[in-house]
Amino acid sequence: MLLLAPDNWNDYELIDCGGFEKLERFGRFVLARPEPKAIWQKSLSGADWTQMTHTRFVTGAGFGKSGKEDSGTWQTIKKMPEQWPVNYRKEGLNLQLRLGLTAFKHVGLFPEQAPNWDYIFRTVKALKAPRPRVLNLFAYTGGASLAAKAAGADVLHLDAVRQVVTWARENMTLSSLDNIRWVVEDALKFVKREARRGNRYNGIMLDPPAYGHGTGGETWKLDECLLEMLQACRKILLPDDSFLILNLYSNGFSSLVADTIVRNVFGEIKEQESGELFLQDRFGKRLSLSVFTRFKR
Repeated sequence: MLLLAPDNWNDYELIDCGGFEKLERFGRFVLARPEPKAIWQKSLSGADWTQMTHTRFVTGAGFGKSGKEDSGTWQTIKKMPEQWPVNYRKEGLNLQLRLGLTAFKHVGLFPEQAPNWDYIFRTVKALKAPRPRVLNLFAYTGGASLAAKAAGADVLHLDAVRQVVTWARENMTLSSLDNIRWVVEDALKFVKREARRGNRYNGIMLDPPAYGHGTGGETWKLDECLLEMLQACRKILLPDDSFLILNLYSNGFSSLVADTIVRNVFGEIKEQESGELFLQDRFGKRLSLSVFTRFKR
């Protein structure tokens, strides 16, 4: 199992975590947010947190101990904008992403995903196809889509929420990229239709939620739908000169589960790696936030 954390990133830092919260710096601004997995004690005092924090997210159920993705409100401590840009630069990958304060504690960026962006950028560049076709499912605000596009791929970005697709388009413009294809649709329906059309891809990225709805009210439950989704993806992923990344945030899934279901669907794969994506704070505490498996062939 691999443990992957982002390398030093000037525009992001996990400062401290504990007590079901995390304290993060995004660019010039420091945010305190609920984090159900931070079950240990904080390293900094409450006064230190307050002194450093620009804004703090408070849920309706009490501050994060329920472990639920409850909606809530941002409590401003120091003046800051509701939207602001951050940069991600590494080995030729140069992205600019617009962040914003949402009603569900998210800000439009999952920084632990940076190692996957790097992997996508390197892998697309190494593909033999002159213009690799890459599909990003459950694509959110598009960090993975931008990494693939920056590496020279033809990218299709799909999400069922129109607002986040609009957000991803902003990120494309900020990153001086263009010509990503945008689709607002139910992911499973789209993949099955692509298979019927005979369309094939060199790369597929999936970041499915534990629970969600498609554009037509379709219900997505990870444990019930993931196998069917991967079986559909198998039909549209090229057998050679291709790659796949599956990322899972559900607390009930391990990297071993992710590895096993992918091997079950795609067969034995020589270049497969699985593990956890985590962030490490200033005090060495490791906060595991998702599991992944990925392969190339």
